[in-house]
This record gives sequence, C-alpha cells and structure tokens, in this order.
Amino acid sequence: MAGVPPECPPTGQRYRGTFDVMRRVVNEEGFLRLWRGLNASLAISIPTVGIYLPCYDLLREELVLYSEENSLELKPYAPLLAGSIARSVAVVVCSPLELAKTRMQAQVDPRTGKLPGVLAVLRSVNNMYGVDGGQLQGIRIMWTGVGAQLARDVPFSAICWSVLEPARNFALEAAGSVPDIGRVLGANFVAGMFAGGLAAAATCPLDVIKTWRQIETDPVKVMSMTLRRTLGEIWQ
Repeated sequence: MAGVPPECPPTGQRYRGTFDVMRRVVNEEGFLRLWRGLNASLAISIPTVGIYLPCYDLLREELVLYSEENSLELKPYAPLLAGSIARSVAVVVCSPLELAKTRMQAQVDPRTGKLPGVLAVLRSVNNMYGVDGGQLQGIRIMWTGVGAQLARDVPFSAICWSVLEPARNFALEAAGSVPDIGRVLGANFVAGMFAGGLAAAATCPLDVIKTWRQIETDPVKVMSMTLRRTLGEIWQ
C-alpha cells in the first residue's frame, strides 16, 4: 500500500537468482505466497488480453491488406507495427491494475500483516497523493510507471511478434503439407517459446525499471522520477 515500506532484504543481502528468491519466499512466508498478487494478475489478464489480441489481429490484417495493395515491402513489418500499437493501447488502459499488482507483490500492511486488495491499493494511492495536489494528481499517480511499462511492453511485443510469425510459418512448413494436430501444437509452442524468450531477455532491464518505479512510496520522489533517474539509481 502507499506509505507502506516494501518487504526487501536487508542491505548487503542479495538474491542469487530466481530459485533463490522462490526458496526464501517459501521458507520465510509460506508456499502460497508464491501466488501473491494472483487476483490482481487475473484482473489484469482479462482486460489486457481482451484489448491486446483483438487489436493485434485487426491491425495486422489491415496492415497486410494495405501493403498488398500499395507497397509489398511493408508486409514483413505488419506484425511489428500491429503488436506495438495494440500493446500500447492495452498498457495505457490497464496501467492502474499493473500498479496495484506490483505493489501487492512487494508490500504488506504493517497494521494487519496481510496483503492489501486491488481496490484497497488503488484507493490508498489516490487518497495519499491526492491530498496536496488535488484529485487530478491522485488520479495521475494511478499511472505511475506507465512510461517505463510502455518502454518495456512495446519493444517486447515488437520483438515477439516479429520473430513469432516467421518462426511459426517456418515450423509449420517443416511439419509437412498436412501436419497433424500434435505437430501444429508443437510448432506453435516452439515458435512461441523462442520468440517470447528472446523478447523477455531483451526487455528485462526495462521491467526492473518499471517495478522500481511502481513500488516507490515517497510522494515527492514519485512525482519527480524519470526513466533516466531511475536507471541511474539502480546502476549505483
């Protein structure tokens, strides 16, 4: 919640990797805490996917049709452009839910020792930051980190779809002219895993910046944070 310090390891204590984090969470907080923020994740997934994938399919079809009628050299870039635009729309619309999910995963209420709910997080953010700057400032804070999220998700989508579409076509062609359902699923799985892994690796630093910004609870610092300043703090 806003004003609640994040649950971070003491100074000098560093995580050694993903499995080390999972081990510590299980040992110190319990196995079920690995699913912290699940309700917020589900709340994000439904509207995000509902906006993202239909927009991507619609835009890609329109871009492919336009390129076939006007400029064939633009056709290979249709997935890149469609993915970038569709993801941008989804990120802006769902950014407050992403903020709530990130804070739920990083913080607890010290008064109760329990995780705050999605609405409780958003309400507390709006109330805290809207006191001095008015209601509009409180609403603006709901989109904290949206710039960093766009900087992460737009390149992710551009890379993912640009790699996924040709990789999937290649895998399906390799499966034969009349592939069975198993080969089709296998081709999609391999292409998706390769494209998603490549995109995630390329944009991981931007994900760290986004998370760093969204768990910040100092009102003055929140209003003055930028991508460059946050990157500098992490680097130091």
